[in-house]
Amino acid sequence: MKMKLKLTAWAVFACSQISHASDVPTAVINGNIDQRNTIIALTHATVHLNANKTIEDATLLLQNDRIIGISQSDKTPNNAHIKDYTGMHIYPGFVHMDSSVGLPEPDKKPPFSWTKAETLNSTIPGAYNSNEAIKAAYDAAKVYTTDEKTNAKLRAAGFTSALSYRKDGIMRGTSVLTHLADWPEEKSIITAQAAQHYSFDKGSSKQDYPVSLMGAVALIRQTWLDAKWYQQQNEMIDFDLAAINKTTQLPKIITSENWQQSLLADKIGNEFDTRFVVKTNANSYQNLTAISQTKQTLIVPLTTPDAPAIHDELDDWNVDFNDLKSWEVAPFNAALLEQHDVKFALIPSSSPKGLGSFLKDLRKAHKNGLTESSALAALTTVPAAILGQTEIGSIGKGQFASFIVTDGSLLSEKTQIAETWVAGTAYTINGIPDLLPGQYELSKGEKTYQFELNYEGSKMKLSATDEADENKYKISPAGNFVNITVEHGEQKDTYFAVIKDRQLMPLDDNDWQMNKVADLSDKPNEEKKESETDEVALPTIPKPFSAYGLQNIDRNDTVMIKNATVWTNEDDGILENTDVWVQNGRIKKVGKDLSVGNNDKTIDGTGLHLTSGIIDEHAHIALLSVNDVAVNSSMVRMQDVVNPHDVNIYRNLAGGVTAAQLLHGSANPIGGQSALVKLKWGVDRPEDLLIDGADGFIKFALGENVKRSRSTQSIRYPLTRMGVEQVYRDTFTQAKAYEKAWSDYNKLSSSAKKKTTAPRKDLVMDATLEVLNQQRFVSCHSYVQSEINMLMHVAEDFNFNINTFTHILEGYKVADKMKQHGVGGSTFADWWAYKWEVNYAIPYNASLMNNAGVVTAINSDSGEMSRRLNQEAAKSIKYGGLSEQDAWKLVTLNPAKLLHLDDQMGSIKVGKDADLVLWSDNPLSIYAKAEKTMVDGVVYFDRAKQAQIESQIAEEKQRLIALSKKSGGKKAPFKSMPAKSFECESMTGYHEIDQLIFSGALQ
Repeated sequence: MKMKLKLTAWAVFACSQISHASDVPTAVINGNIDQRNTIIALTHATVHLNANKTIEDATLLLQNDRIIGISQSDKTPNNAHIKDYTGMHIYPGFVHMDSSVGLPEPDKKPPFSWTKAETLNSTIPGAYNSNEAIKAAYDAAKVYTTDEKTNAKLRAAGFTSALSYRKDGIMRGTSVLTHLADWPEEKSIITAQAAQHYSFDKGSSKQDYPVSLMGAVALIRQTWLDAKWYQQQNEMIDFDLAAINKTTQLPKIITSENWQQSLLADKIGNEFDTRFVVKTNANSYQNLTAISQTKQTLIVPLTTPDAPAIHDELDDWNVDFNDLKSWEVAPFNAALLEQHDVKFALIPSSSPKGLGSFLKDLRKAHKNGLTESSALAALTTVPAAILGQTEIGSIGKGQFASFIVTDGSLLSEKTQIAETWVAGTAYTINGIPDLLPGQYELSKGEKTYQFELNYEGSKMKLSATDEADENKYKISPAGNFVNITVEHGEQKDTYFAVIKDRQLMPLDDNDWQMNKVADLSDKPNEEKKESETDEVALPTIPKPFSAYGLQNIDRNDTVMIKNATVWTNEDDGILENTDVWVQNGRIKKVGKDLSVGNNDKTIDGTGLHLTSGIIDEHAHIALLSVNDVAVNSSMVRMQDVVNPHDVNIYRNLAGGVTAAQLLHGSANPIGGQSALVKLKWGVDRPEDLLIDGADGFIKFALGENVKRSRSTQSIRYPLTRMGVEQVYRDTFTQAKAYEKAWSDYNKLSSSAKKKTTAPRKDLVMDATLEVLNQQRFVSCHSYVQSEINMLMHVAEDFNFNINTFTHILEGYKVADKMKQHGVGGSTFADWWAYKWEVNYAIPYNASLMNNAGVVTAINSDSGEMSRRLNQEAAKSIKYGGLSEQDAWKLVTLNPAKLLHLDDQMGSIKVGKDADLVLWSDNPLSIYAKAEKTMVDGVVYFDRAKQAQIESQIAEEKQRLIALSKKSGGKKAPFKSMPAKSFECESMTGYHEIDQLIFSGALQ
């Protein structure tokens, strides 16, 4: 018996191997093969050829893996195998555009920690890129294996093909497009290299760089430049760079974590004259205008977030407005994209239940305004177009016989998928129903009953059509026979029938009949009421997507401010009872009794103080990341991570701040390039904040942070203050050599250049050269006197000047040398003793530097302090005896000078930008409040409207809370988390690294 069992098991295994191999034309077959090419005719179906064209009562002819014909004729080939699909709908099979089916799981992402030794070099063996996050050589087709279990789940949701790639790294290699059939890999693959894949997430890379969003962008830029250089060099082999060049013509798909990254993908693409298809995280509704303007094609998950769980008044207080609003608006995302003419493909949510609930989510999106044609196109023709595939995505002669068969209209709530056909192979899902689901009417004599026949899986179910109908209906099938029972009160009627051609034929007598009168989605014998409409009421969307985005901003930039006390910051000093006329965003006139134009908006400044806007020379608000960790991070650009919807913009406007330098942090000797911005609330794009024509700046840093004083395990150079100096000297020397190499190359004749490899373009060296050539200006994080002296000496050795020492709490010790060097100082008013190297800070520092002739400013380095810079400036009146006007210049004209912007801001002067603040009191008083804050003549903050705005926010929040409590769906727990606040030492990474503090310090 045991021997027999072993032989049986072996025989089954052998047969499975024969079956597998027999599908492959090149295989050696051990047995017989069925080589018949049977024609299959699916008759009397409703065939949806594509999103916009449908044929009723059609016949679909199939042979092997292809569609060979479609007609409305009953004529079929004599040798065809005919299948009656009366009442069934046939739709093109769905294409999954974001799958990993058939691929091995990537390595897990290593935890981020500053207490361990850094990983500086790649740990991947072989001739691959020096950065582990670049995995461009990965070819999914070479490791793809048929995954029958996952295939079955995908087919059950209507998918017949999938784009499969490894979700790991910034450059993720190429994907494979496959049939979702349980075939050998050799036949399952449609296209071996279908697309290139990218993200901003370094994934399983063990290397520290990049640890920020702007670092990821810099790595993409540099790698693309390296790939171009690689084509002409013969010094090295790099499989990743070679793969980029080989597959450059493929579609490029990038994964973004939010709408900000979607805009960033468009920016990078424009720089390199390429276009990304963007796989989003489904929050494009938060900035529809900017997203639609990019003309990007999106891949959009159907995400329906759970309602926040709100149990009591404390929850009411703590629940975040944005979470509530996102819960309300997210289900409308697809419909909103359609309304804004955005081209998109749809995919299931990435949640564990996303695939199982996909059809439900799709139907919910339809109820929320997504049209049926757009929904179907987003699953079929749009994915096919993205991939340049003509054999999938629609039903037509010559195309793959990949489609789904349903028992009703796809988007009807109770429609089920009966079968999924993948390239001519049929897979049963719920099966072809014995009876067609729909609205039925049963009549016998004077008795008439109306009920709904539907299926739960393969099980028939009857239910009353009318909620007022108290009858109970039951159907009991037994093979082809059924009996229908109608219970009304104590009376019970039973009707016997046989199923024939999906119709019921009475068996017991002929005086009753049952007919289908409507599909499940229709309301038979009932006219639509006048109040009913097919249109869905879309929720209001604040702009920006924040509580304070509910306000309406008047964009009028022409205004007259009358009778104010004007702090000019010019030789005129402070002018009483003075008017300021703003026209087209600039200061047109300053004087008394100016006449008002007919179209001028007038503001009464009587009893109020008018100043130029506060300028924060050192800020980290409105950013998505702050620090990266390369010793020289000059290639990263803070412009890449500007967030125009950060609520701190509005809060800073409320504190009178109108402009800021958004700096890289202090993690490394040479940090990233700054972004100079004006604070405009309600704009759509990061570029809308950037100051046109502003000079370029860059962050340098000295001291404890860059030498990793509090990270005892660190191996990253430099580890001493001496090493920090050497970083600068070595980098500047290398930049000079880089400049010479390019100069020598550019001097060559055209013929000589053809025979010579051009130097490799290096973004780090490009930015460093800009510093040496005084085309980019240094703002240096500094504390200790010796290092301040050191960097000035280094700069002088390389014939350039440091522009600004920021923090510089020992500036009072070297103010004379700073004056001689020509460097300014931007400091804190009274911070000290928060780490060792600031123990010698004194509150007189700003006054002493100012009195020594150093251009001195007070900065924040804090989203909290930046709202009170007027009070920080006032401290230098107490500590050092500065005049009111000189103290006020610490946060206005002086930072403008440090940022080379004093020709357009920092004072009230004809011709300058109308960045103005109207204060309730002397601006240096602790009682002063910014009543109105104006940027380029537009009032972005108006305290007179604030009570109304707060009331509106409270009312809207309570409406959302009530709506959440009433919703019958699942409730999601929430955590009351403080808003992000970045400082010099904040470290942001990917996903779980939200806000870690550099080296354990909290500054």
